[in-house]
Amino acid sequence: MSSESTSPVIDTARRAREAAAVLAPLPRTARDGALLAVADALVARAPEIVEANAQDVAKARASGTSESIVDRLTLTTERIEAIASDVRDVVALPDPVGELVRGSTLPNGLELRQIRVPFGVVGIIYEARPNVTVDAAALCLKSGNAVLLRGSSSAYASNTALVGVLRDAVAEAGLPADVVQLVPGESRESVGELMRARGLVDVLIPRGGASLIRTVVEESTVPVIETGVGNCHVYVDADADLDMAVRILINAKASRPSVCNAAETLLVHADTAEEFLPRALKALAEAGVTVHGDEAVQRFSGVCDATIVPATDEDWETEYLSYDIAAAVVPDLDAAVRHIRRWSSGHSEAIITRSQPAARRFTQLVDSTTVLVNASTRFTDGSEFGFGAEIGISTQKLHARGPMGLPELTSTKYVVTGDGHIR
Repeated sequence: MSSESTSPVIDTARRAREAAAVLAPLPRTARDGALLAVADALVARAPEIVEANAQDVAKARASGTSESIVDRLTLTTERIEAIASDVRDVVALPDPVGELVRGSTLPNGLELRQIRVPFGVVGIIYEARPNVTVDAAALCLKSGNAVLLRGSSSAYASNTALVGVLRDAVAEAGLPADVVQLVPGESRESVGELMRARGLVDVLIPRGGASLIRTVVEESTVPVIETGVGNCHVYVDADADLDMAVRILINAKASRPSVCNAAETLLVHADTAEEFLPRALKALAEAGVTVHGDEAVQRFSGVCDATIVPATDEDWETEYLSYDIAAAVVPDLDAAVRHIRRWSSGHSEAIITRSQPAARRFTQLVDSTTVLVNASTRFTDGSEFGFGAEIGISTQKLHARGPMGLPELTSTKYVVTGDGHIR
């Protein structure tokens, strides 16, 4: 980034870089104190946040936005209190900054230590989920990073209110307000400038749909940690506890279908299909789920009240984020694995089985960030894993994979201590 280059976005990035230099050496107590102030301020100022959010929700409904997206956009007093609770949970987590990754004394007497250090300035580009504004800021502050937040224009009023609360709180706690900033502008150009701010922004993390993530990965000159869409699968094996399988399926699909760890495809072993599918389809129908089934699944349309439509290749690769699920009968576990390896986004896959060999083979062969045995895909979540609020779920294989907590928001550096050593 040229030193002469300037614009509102670049000026914001420069201020973030200056603030990051102040933040990085501060002790944990300073960062934790600021986070506690943030949590208290969110609760105290919830009415103004809800009022601002109502503007975004009204605009979304007026423009015909789907209810699943409106749900992701909506903030209530209860949701804000839950977000504040997540911030307090982050305070209680171990501090990653300064953690010793490895260390040794070399044969020549040099003392070598690899320690965790903040990235510096982290940019987050995300869609329609204002809770991400607080989650991202909390994790970045805890890990010693300044954060640049670029939410979608659909949540602009909500994000503006939230960032105002955050900045006031951290400033009152003695930190530079510019450790948390909203990237100015609602146009695509402001996103483009952020993606080109190499040298000012250390890393970008996109959170949202496939189109957003692909754009950031392909066009950014700033290094990117790629978070992925969630085309998640539930496979019911031949030796499955069918009561358990129904419970897990309904939880994975219908407990909150608008999130990335919701199940989007059901695969059923042929040996258990005759017994399991009528029960599963009935339960899905009662939960309001439309099934996009292959020919084997469609045969069961007459034995329950399920809505079953023919599945196409597009269904197998779709992250619905709605009350829809694709379903297929497979001849065996290996066929289920082949289906998953072809169509999965690499997020989360679950097997329901009482067979240890089947579970072992499934976990060995499925190449996704998280493989669950007899558990819902909805557990793939930083908070559920005990990480606190997550920054995202990385589906790439470099630096970070799976739910990204505090350690994944740091890099490392080597500290080498000698006693007059020369080479």
